[in-house]
Amino acid sequence: MAFNHLPAVMHDAFGPLSVTPVTDSVPMATNQHPGGRPESGGDSPSPHTILDRLATGAGRAARITHTEHLPPREGRHAVWPDRIRPEVINAIRLAGIDHPWTHQARAAEHALDGESVVIATGTASGKSLAYLAPVLSTLLDGSEAPNGRGTTALYLAPTKALAADQRRSVKALATPLGNSVRPAVYDGDTPVEEREWVRQYANYVLTNPDMLHRGILPSHPRWASFLRSLRYVVIDECHTYRGVFGSHVAQVMRRLRRVCARYGADPVFLLASATAAEPARSAGRLTGLPVHEVADDASPRGELVFALWEPPLTDLHGEKGAPVRRSATAETADLLTDLTVQGVRSVAFVRSRRGAELVSVIAQERLAEVDRSLARRVAAYRGGYLPEERRALENALHSGELLGLAATSALELGIDVSGLGAVVIAGYPGTRASLWQQAGRAGRSGQGALAVLVARDDPLDTFLVHHPEALFRQPVESTVLDPDNPYVLAPHLCAAAAELPLTEADLTLFGPAAPGLLPQLETAGLLRRRTTGWYWTRRQRAADLADIRGEGGRPVQIVEAGTGRLLGTVDEAASHTAVHEGAVHLHQGRTYLVRELDLTDSVALVQEAVPPYSTTARDTTAISVLETDTEIPWGEGRLCYGSVEVTNQVVSFLRRRLITGEVLGESKLDLPPRTLRTRAVWWTVTEDQLDAARVNPEQLGGALHAAEHASIGMLPLFATCDRWDIGGVSVPLHPDTLLPTVFVYDGHPGGAGFAERAFRTAREWLTATREAIASCECDAGCPSCVQSPKCGNGNDPLHKRGAVRLLTELLKSAPGEETRVERSPVAKAKAEVAAAGAETAAPQGPPEP
Repeated sequence: MAFNHLPAVMHDAFGPLSVTPVTDSVPMATNQHPGGRPESGGDSPSPHTILDRLATGAGRAARITHTEHLPPREGRHAVWPDRIRPEVINAIRLAGIDHPWTHQARAAEHALDGESVVIATGTASGKSLAYLAPVLSTLLDGSEAPNGRGTTALYLAPTKALAADQRRSVKALATPLGNSVRPAVYDGDTPVEEREWVRQYANYVLTNPDMLHRGILPSHPRWASFLRSLRYVVIDECHTYRGVFGSHVAQVMRRLRRVCARYGADPVFLLASATAAEPARSAGRLTGLPVHEVADDASPRGELVFALWEPPLTDLHGEKGAPVRRSATAETADLLTDLTVQGVRSVAFVRSRRGAELVSVIAQERLAEVDRSLARRVAAYRGGYLPEERRALENALHSGELLGLAATSALELGIDVSGLGAVVIAGYPGTRASLWQQAGRAGRSGQGALAVLVARDDPLDTFLVHHPEALFRQPVESTVLDPDNPYVLAPHLCAAAAELPLTEADLTLFGPAAPGLLPQLETAGLLRRRTTGWYWTRRQRAADLADIRGEGGRPVQIVEAGTGRLLGTVDEAASHTAVHEGAVHLHQGRTYLVRELDLTDSVALVQEAVPPYSTTARDTTAISVLETDTEIPWGEGRLCYGSVEVTNQVVSFLRRRLITGEVLGESKLDLPPRTLRTRAVWWTVTEDQLDAARVNPEQLGGALHAAEHASIGMLPLFATCDRWDIGGVSVPLHPDTLLPTVFVYDGHPGGAGFAERAFRTAREWLTATREAIASCECDAGCPSCVQSPKCGNGNDPLHKRGAVRLLTELLKSAPGEETRVERSPVAKAKAEVAAAGAETAAPQGPPEP
């Protein structure tokens, strides 16, 4: 039997103050625990005072495991390059900014020199202005050109909310420039009647990679005048383009450069990122160009107090009798309630859409008991809302009508919110970069800020709140992306051929894997070779082959059965677990039961209800090895990396009592299986190693299963991933290895680089895994060490002590240095052929030959 663990498939203001992530180049913060602390200036309470009030009450102070204090910092001024138009400098001064910070002036200098540049500085350090100053100046120059259209610029954001917010900011800044700067948003929410005006007249177009991929590039003749005059491409929040999504966007950038060259343009790329490791290298892989780096943050920052908060154990017991810790959702709702009562403007970041809704509902109910008017000043914000709902919430945030918000990461990169006093983060968001990005939402008007990380009952969260050095003494992660992934590259070659016939000269642009894929695309009948190049042969839109978000098909619409009202959408890849028949669905504080999931028409019919339970899907997973690229001995065992095929099926769902999580029952489901071809790391152990570890056959399944869960939970410390990006399977006797085996795999077709990173850092990764299990205070395993919130087998069986002994024995023979992944040309070619041949085997990915 296999035990599986399946993956799920505010922005920088012009204002000068920032909270900067701790990196190698930033002096380490001083530690303080609750006690005597300095007060911030001004009328609003200091972050220390706010935290003290939150810690008031029975047992609350004991929940704070660590407090980090980042003191304020002075800024360093510079002057704008003399090539910036005086009208633009005057407009910036009218916005209240007399002098740029040093990093802003340096980035602008590179842009004016025609050099692509990435500015990687802290939240609210003025990255927007660093690229807007040269862009607006160049647009102003171009408006005086005789050709009518003038110079143009393209702005790309990962979210619609961010693009809409940037348009507001640009419009406000450019008002003194008159009609010379004409910003316009072009995305899925843009009315049809406005789109022609944008194509014809806008000179600063704000969009997202999805619309560029599906709308602009396939219709490039209609955008000819815009593309011919394109001088700058701004890629905002570029650190979000990682994994498979980032790999797709990298190929979209190459297609954009190719189409621009067709019209005689060679735009300069200006990238903005939260502080990240090796930003120039990551930006170069994203754009395919050499990129200069500006990473020395010269902006001042306000004081930041960062508290790590661990919810208490309850008297309840969950699966296998393990003690149950109070949920991060309930704890976050309490904190948001208390902050709202204090009058502190706050955002609570929650991992899931359902969690954001729950936090909002619980906070509203508790606030209503204090003051009914306060309950109306808290809301939820998440993906899947209708456009008009999102805009209303954003406007309420800007106006101050909302005092508290429970949001998913849709707001992390969404809109600029000034005046926040606190941020609550419900569970580690997966990377240190995201953690600092979310924490940086507070304090954006210069005042001190409070950030609180509330730990989930999860191995990684528990480890972090008791090992703060892993958060505050480590640099942020490198961005992982692989544009040469054949699952990514093949559909973009087809899209490029549909835009303009591919030639031999184009292949260098698309990378070294492109020549090997073209014959396969020909054989599959997707491309046809002619004298002048390769041509797209199908009637369908080639851009539809590449699902750049990895959502795996059209979204499932959630429709109220009685009225036919559209409530929202859910990604097709998540529909089997989120809106299966009988699932509980939350939307803006209302609870619905799913009556029917129609996969053919992509519709889930729901009806309003008030069930006293939540639902959790259960699944089964099988895995087979397609190709072993490389392997190394670990004693008698082996550590391997290669290609695998994963077959998953949702088979039932559990009904759990609200608050306590008690299981009330299980219902069977009849849903089709899904198959994924991806990359994995796996390790095996022999009989002799099991004997040395004192793991007998009765304990083996539980020991492997526990080690698998904990290793998945710890991998985000070593790879730029979230535990929901990866999956795992543990098998006491796997048919391909003929040994007890644990697999950890990327949850994306073709892989995302996470398993490769796990292979390279296996010794450190599995050592941290062993420590996390061994140091947990529980007796037999709990959610803080080896139980998983998404286990398809209901966390059965698990053997905590067996996992510790097994990992101890395995690590005795681990290599001492980082393991290099050296794929032979034959293995690489076979893997590409296998991946490219997965049209029927990977229905949630793009069709392949």
